[in-house]
Amino acid sequence: MDEKQTFIAEARRLQIVDATIKTLDEIGYIHASMAQIAKRAGISTALISYHFRDKNELMDDTLKKLVSDMNTYVLERTSATIGPHDKLRAYIEASIAYQAGRPSSNYALIEIVFHARTVDDVPYYKLDDDEEDPLESELQQILRMGQEQKEFGEFDVQVMASAIQGAIDEYAFNGKLKGSVDPHSYSKELVNMFNRAVRRDIS
Repeated sequence: MDEKQTFIAEARRLQIVDATIKTLDEIGYIHASMAQIAKRAGISTALISYHFRDKNELMDDTLKKLVSDMNTYVLERTSATIGPHDKLRAYIEASIAYQAGRPSSNYALIEIVFHARTVDDVPYYKLDDDEEDPLESELQQILRMGQEQKEFGEFDVQVMASAIQGAIDEYAFNGKLKGSVDPHSYSKELVNMFNRAVRRDIS
């Protein structure tokens, strides 16, 4: 396959993945058949089958893109800041901003994680992922940096990172919360709350 054909194939695969995200957002994983995805992509189901072996492979690629897009968005913003406090603020704000700006991506990711299954019939959310999570690593690195530079106090980095990420993820999963608190206010509250939680007490 030459360079032009590769570009066309990648563009087509991206078109199909984007249509998959739209389909998951609109009708959910259970009803997201190849026919429904093809309809939203404006192509035939045969063309989807040419690029993806089956629904499982398509959902795997869609999940990878969703995670990759989120990672890139957040990591670009944390890397543009200097110092642990600014990096922690950027991490929280970028994570919430991404969720708020791409609600269809959030819904699609949730649908795949909670409804897709492996060939052994294991739900995705029950899988033990041995691969390093770039966002988890970044957050823990920020917290360790703060401790090493004596800007943050003493705490278990893994526990604190889990608490911060849990509070961020709550905004994606909790529809009632999103309906009553705007994303800017929520991220501002999280930044203030966790700044107090990690700060070093000067006695």
